[in-house]
Amino acid sequence: MPPSTAAIPGGPLFNLEGKVVGINTAIYSPSGGSIGIGFSIPSNLARNIVAQLQEGGKVRRGWLGVNIQQVTDEIAESLGLQGGGRGALVARAQEDGPAAKAGIRNGDVILRFNGQEVREMRALPRIVAETPVGREVPVVVWRDGREQTLTATIGELPTEPQQAAATPGPEARPTELAGLGMSVGPISPEARERFGLKPDQRGVVITEVTPGSPAAERELRAGDVIVEVQQERVTTPQELLARLETLRRQNRATALFLIESQQGQRFVPLRLRGGERGSPG
Repeated sequence: MPPSTAAIPGGPLFNLEGKVVGINTAIYSPSGGSIGIGFSIPSNLARNIVAQLQEGGKVRRGWLGVNIQQVTDEIAESLGLQGGGRGALVARAQEDGPAAKAGIRNGDVILRFNGQEVREMRALPRIVAETPVGREVPVVVWRDGREQTLTATIGELPTEPQQAAATPGPEARPTELAGLGMSVGPISPEARERFGLKPDQRGVVITEVTPGSPAAERELRAGDVIVEVQQERVTTPQELLARLETLRRQNRATALFLIESQQGQRFVPLRLRGGERGSPG
């Protein structure tokens, strides 16, 4: 069979024995013609999709209802997770989603799903998507310094993303976090208008970031909202200051911040150094 036949996007990819081993998705072509380099989906990954199409005429993908991010070594250290960065860190468990109903929380690290190790974040979406809708599966998470096993019932991937609701925080004076290189303030009507925050947003808004500071190095920006510190919610600058002071008294080297921005939620580890002081009255 000519190479060009096997390189047609959407067509089958054959091995030398004439067996289908993949489905072609794209070719590398600097000039518009084939140079013999292509990209394909392995046939074993497509087998489940084919079976669903034959049985029901549509594809149903498994859904857990979480926003996740990679566990770095710093994040692993802040959570007391042994073995360094591994697993998938839950940045948000969507309200009324399968994960939330199973008891999975923001800040949990998913280590194993349905008996399969989750070594990297990117492995989890594929494993979940291939899990039959409606099946109950064990989910091993790292929480509060130990492994816990929860049971989740897999849902069907919805067509529209679900949004988590929150309530606005009370008024408070702006506060400078000198050791971290940023200033924060309450989510007031003025702050909502200035930074384009959602009506139901709650937390503590970052009003200024010092260039070259730890906050700047982590790409935090004015308008980002601090939702949690070390997996505890903060709704005012005073709560944030008290939480950081508690962590320092515990000799914590790193604090894990849950940050919400226009791009979604993510966990950001920041080294604790120096002190905070309120802005002059």
